[in-house]
Amino acid sequence: MDIKQLVNITSRAWAVPILAALHEGVPGRQAPLLTATGAGRTAFAQSMSHLIEIGLVERNPGHGHPLRPEFRLTPPGKIGAEISHNIWTLAGEENQNLLRKSWTLPTLAILHTPHHFNDIQRALDPITDRALSQILKSLEECEWVHRNVDNEARPPRPIYSAANTGSKISAIMAPYLA
Repeated sequence: MDIKQLVNITSRAWAVPILAALHEGVPGRQAPLLTATGAGRTAFAQSMSHLIEIGLVERNPGHGHPLRPEFRLTPPGKIGAEISHNIWTLAGEENQNLLRKSWTLPTLAILHTPHHFNDIQRALDPITDRALSQILKSLEECEWVHRNVDNEARPPRPIYSAANTGSKISAIMAPYLA
């Protein structure tokens, strides 16, 4: 997995919670997954279609009704589901809204080592200045990212690094993004 794949997976808000629920053993039907994740029907359907499209989830052939299909993880989906489950449980219930934001996990993945703002932006190529600054601010507020100013550089530049829970989440993803 590379950073572009991670950005693609997290581009749908409910993709990570769906993968985590499937890893936990929640039956792969719509009703149990909706209950487990708390997603709305439309957002769930979009996220599930996206997961099918990128090859992490597939319809279980021979199971379920055509209007109520059953889904299962593909082999690459099992790896993604394990990572998602570990991250989802580590974050805790109070921070799960933050995990559903598109750029949270890719930003934390980059910050397994300290980086300047421009380095993060280059690594997450399609991200805008505004989106990156907002996600960094959100991650700072919940103390998942630490901002330290490099006063020896001219002009002084901030250096961002994962901290606390953010550091643990970053460590979970780092081996898979090599």
